[in-house]
Amino acid sequence: MSAPAIIGLIAFVAVPFITAIVLSLYNVQADMAREPRFWGFTHYIRLFTDPILSGTFLRSLLNNLVFALVVIPVQTGLALVLAVLLNRKLRGMKFFRTFFFMPVVFPMALVAVIWRLILERGDDGLLNASVSVITGGLVPAHDWLGSSATALGSVILLSIWQGVGFQMVILLAALQEIPEERYEAARLDRANGWQQFRHITIPGIRNTLIFVTLLTTILAFRVYDQVYILIRTAGANEEATQTLLYTGTKAIFSENNLGRASAISVVLFVIIVIITLVQRGLLRQRSEG
Repeated sequence: MSAPAIIGLIAFVAVPFITAIVLSLYNVQADMAREPRFWGFTHYIRLFTDPILSGTFLRSLLNNLVFALVVIPVQTGLALVLAVLLNRKLRGMKFFRTFFFMPVVFPMALVAVIWRLILERGDDGLLNASVSVITGGLVPAHDWLGSSATALGSVILLSIWQGVGFQMVILLAALQEIPEERYEAARLDRANGWQQFRHITIPGIRNTLIFVTLLTTILAFRVYDQVYILIRTAGANEEATQTLLYTGTKAIFSENNLGRASAISVVLFVIIVIITLVQRGLLRQRSEG
């Protein structure tokens, strides 16, 4: 019964990853006529020591870390707040649940286009126009995507808006599995709302919350679509917004260096595995009992 899943994991996860490891050890280009040459760990060494390559790689790594450090707690916390608010039995809750989940089903290309209109430079951008109206024109228009100070923050805001609905639905399903009798007993013991949230809600969805955190971590380090679209079509600051996946993809399509791109992918995979293992150790799952 598990054979189809195992075959799929081997074919689409294990084989590509092993291939990436092998390619990272060679000097190989997509259109190279001669046989690839074995370079060993040269690609990995150059990523951290070459004056030009290491600068781009380390900046991409830093951008990824900043993105993850902001997105993981903010998006997870916001999803939890929305899930708690939408778990109430009030009129119109189905509409609000659908409303908050809608950005998840939008293609990232469409989401990036929408936020491009919002963050566009000059008075044509919706955000600049709104700021101008609120301040009476006292605050000049700002290039949100072009400025190194706000470019990454703009991508973070876009990503949180687009992804929070998915986490919200997962947490909402977990909240609905908590027996109502526990809250009734807590109210009889005169527990206030915060005490109920702390001692019933959080323990009741603990394992789901851990799963959502781990999933958000993986997705945060795999951020690519919105970065690529905003850089290529909206003039976003490339240095301030580039991520490891973007740098690896650029190494293939712009520099035709398949070996370096594979090395970047392997480094990214190792980073994700280490962070996931550390999180699992710190947030060890346990049963409610």
